[in-house]
Amino acid sequence: MKIFALPIIATLLFTSSSFAATTNWSIDPAHSSVSFKVKHMMISDVRGSFRDLQGTVSIDENNPAQSKVDITIVATSIDTGIQKRDDHLRSADFLDVAKYPNLTFSSKEVRNVSNDRFELIGDLTLHGVTKEVVLNVSGPTAEAKDPWGNLRRATQAVTKINRKDFGLTWNSALETGGVLVGEDIQIELDVQFIKQAS
Repeated sequence: MKIFALPIIATLLFTSSSFAATTNWSIDPAHSSVSFKVKHMMISDVRGSFRDLQGTVSIDENNPAQSKVDITIVATSIDTGIQKRDDHLRSADFLDVAKYPNLTFSSKEVRNVSNDRFELIGDLTLHGVTKEVVLNVSGPTAEAKDPWGNLRRATQAVTKINRKDFGLTWNSALETGGVLVGEDIQIELDVQFIKQAS
């Protein structure tokens, strides 16, 4: 009887181990941010961020290439610290938030670079245009338990896009040459996520 039970037990253990290897997490908006910077008048950087984001992270410890990230950012939450500038960025000249209320990122592929760094390839949808982008990611960190018993991890990511690729073409020429707003936008993500119940 015991001999026949061994294969069943082994199968159950293997199945449980495989299942446990994939963990699901929810992004914590209160401890996460998406920030950006872009050249102003060709001489300095203007920095801003999006205050409202949510999403999920699925981590496959046995096969990291199968991990998955989905993020949704509310376009109206853009914040550069200047109300007039933020209103312009929300207008049809730029994000056109009335027509395109969200920015989204959905990962398609994970490429290992080193033990704690990798490339996350996915589709970024901005201003109604979807383009593939590559995020250079560090992390994720080891699990840490907060005072309320939640398990947390965190990661950071950086990428650069050309806003014209997403139909964001508004600009103004300067008398001294050049343009008011640069084309390249550097984006940085600092994301903390909470483990979902099994």
